[in-house]
Amino acid sequence: MSITKRLEEARKAYASGNTSQSANAHDPAAIQAAMKASYEQHASPSSQYIGSMVYGGLDGIITTFAVVSGVAGAALAPQVIIILGLANVFADGFSMATGAYLSEKSENEYYQRERQREAWEVEHFPEGEKEELYQLYLNQGYPEPDARQMVEIKSRDHKRWVDAMMLEELNLMPSESNPMTSAWVTFGSFVIAGLLPMLVYLLDWLLPFSLDPQTAFYMSVGLSALALFGLGAAKVMVTGHNAFRSGMEMLMVGGLAASVAYVVGMLLKGIGLGA
Repeated sequence: MSITKRLEEARKAYASGNTSQSANAHDPAAIQAAMKASYEQHASPSSQYIGSMVYGGLDGIITTFAVVSGVAGAALAPQVIIILGLANVFADGFSMATGAYLSEKSENEYYQRERQREAWEVEHFPEGEKEELYQLYLNQGYPEPDARQMVEIKSRDHKRWVDAMMLEELNLMPSESNPMTSAWVTFGSFVIAGLLPMLVYLLDWLLPFSLDPQTAFYMSVGLSALALFGLGAAKVMVTGHNAFRSGMEMLMVGGLAASVAYVVGMLLKGIGLGA
């Protein structure tokens, strides 16, 4: 059993008040096996990008569906949906990917810069760094002998010592994700999910079905609703919340955004028709 699954069982046991199940989840042998399995699987960092995939996809659906709703509310030609939708998908997807890359790159650079400083200070002012760590442990409520012993243990290994200073003094932890990979995951999920509300219009354009605009819009609404609920439910991989509730929340948010765009399109209908 992985550490994640063991944690899920512990949460379920706590929520249901099942003390025997909670005891099983906290069995020392089970914990050792879970930690070992998690350590062995640690080489695969794909879970680091689940957040980028889910949130990129959600943004893609909501923004594109808002475009579709606005154009439909203004009663414009389906070709307008294709033009504006594709422009929105690729432009916003690129913008989000760039933002994700720069943000994560900046965080990584800041972490490395601070780590270099801490490593230099540990090397040149070891006694001062020990005192800093000692005071930090005291502020956390550790008794003086325990705090002093922890400092001595941490300071035996240079890397472990610097790790402790980064966490305890600066509240910084290293990121295992790659900024470029995060950018590509964000862009790909945004584009793929963002094309879903337009799928009916794209198929009708490539393989003409002669759908009337109202039918095409209703089909787009249904497809977008399913996608929003699905991705909202998938968000629990990041948040750990209830899947159905998460899906419904995202469906409501997306529906509200689409409704606002539809109403605005209706109010500006005369402009769109050149009145």
